[in-house]
Amino acid sequence: MPVSETVEISGHLMDTGVLALVLDDVLEYGGDYVIDRFDVGRTAEDESHVVVTVRHDDDESLQRLLMRLQAHGMNAVDPGEAVIRRAERDGVFPDNFYATTNLETVVRLGGHWVPVDSPEMNCGLKVVDSRVQTVPVSDVRAGDQVVCGAAGVKVVLPVHERSTRADSAFAVADSAGHSDQAPASLVRQIAARMREVKDDGGRILWVAGPAVVHTGGCPALVTLVEAGYVDVLFAGNALATRDIEAAMLGRLPAVDLSRAAEVDHGHEHHIRAINAIRKAGSIVGAVEQGLLTSGIMHALVRKGARFVLVGSVRDDGPLPDVHTDVVEGQRAMRMELRGVGLTVMVATRLHSIATGNILPASVPLVCVDINPATVTRLAERVSGHGVGIVTDTGLFLEQLVRELIPSYGAAAVG
Repeated sequence: MPVSETVEISGHLMDTGVLALVLDDVLEYGGDYVIDRFDVGRTAEDESHVVVTVRHDDDESLQRLLMRLQAHGMNAVDPGEAVIRRAERDGVFPDNFYATTNLETVVRLGGHWVPVDSPEMNCGLKVVDSRVQTVPVSDVRAGDQVVCGAAGVKVVLPVHERSTRADSAFAVADSAGHSDQAPASLVRQIAARMREVKDDGGRILWVAGPAVVHTGGCPALVTLVEAGYVDVLFAGNALATRDIEAAMLGRLPAVDLSRAAEVDHGHEHHIRAINAIRKAGSIVGAVEQGLLTSGIMHALVRKGARFVLVGSVRDDGPLPDVHTDVVEGQRAMRMELRGVGLTVMVATRLHSIATGNILPASVPLVCVDINPATVTRLAERVSGHGVGIVTDTGLFLEQLVRELIPSYGAAAVG
């Protein structure tokens, strides 16, 4: 027999398009709906409120539909108590486990709403004593108590400020069509937010790809590291290798950076740089031994900033600091998220999406890439605050460092 549940959502449903997404999802998942109540906000500052009854053919299908709707912030009017089942095997959730979003989430246990620690996308919910934690499927163990179905679970949408600040709803600014630079107003807003985060004692996380080096952005990023605006860096083997190669040899594969000229047999230089670091034992060891004396990785080590490098199957070497087990790499990344108040993602699609998946939706994001598809893709996967800029990475970094450190521009002119 068909089953139903009454759900509700409040917020700026019309101007954000959330209501249309919700109703489309109901139909896409094979369900049906009836709008029971719709209170529309009278002014731009007023929130709207909608109550909807959704139906599906069976309870399992309805529960999965309800979980999908929660990704938009729609919750059951009467959520009831959470259903808890034990995992039967290591690395396997129980059937109909609750699949998480990165939104703030609470679970009803014993009549009390318990907040979920560190919300993260695409995980399960594990109950430990009186706490609820997100758990990746790779980390669940036999006997763990796992929340199943959408009963007793509510999510909370982040509060979006209706302003032009960089933490307003994720918007994409395409500067490629009319300027060689990112919109100056957005760069100023990002710089202001970075100052606010540091003043509040928060940490700034950067996620970066090798294009930072290729586009000449190293000096600007090094300056930001030295000024304390980079607390932790997520990257792959490529960024660190290209940075170290440029620092040690003054060149990238087939290119001499000082002359912007081709170099015979240039493709061998990066593996020689990797070999030198492996001989030193680590990037930190190379800095301490005086082998690595400049560049991004050198600045991070000297500043005491954290970095997590996670590799892929195509990596040469790799560098000894690179996590070659991606599950271990994810765990290392999660360990660095405490206290992060802003994330800046530049020139790396896969690492940006991976980071967006493990970050709570409450952490504001900045995504910068020359490829519009990268910025748009991240916007689709992130429910929180953020801004995306389609522009050259090196130029963005130059603009940002000049906003944050005016003396940098003066020194360059002199």
